[in-house]
Amino acid sequence: MKTNCKKCLLYEAGEKVTYDEIMKYVDSLDKKSLVSEEEFETRIEGCKRCDYLISGMCRKCGCYVEVRARLNNMGCPNVDNPLW
Repeated sequence: MKTNCKKCLLYEAGEKVTYDEIMKYVDSLDKKSLVSEEEFETRIEGCKRCDYLISGMCRKCGCYVEVRARLNNMGCPNVDNPLW
């Protein structure tokens, strides 16, 4: 029986259609509202270590982490133990 990894990002989980839609949304945002690619990668690495990540979503707040981690006015929603 094949099992799917729950601790991965949408793109890694094979959710390419959802990932593509999310990226269209990100591309429509004002570039001034986004963090640098380096900061995004740092944030995503924190998300990938987090127990609240499941199939690209944060169980703490319900967001798609690949969006939240890109926005410069957002932080890790785990206020008890923020990872970024």
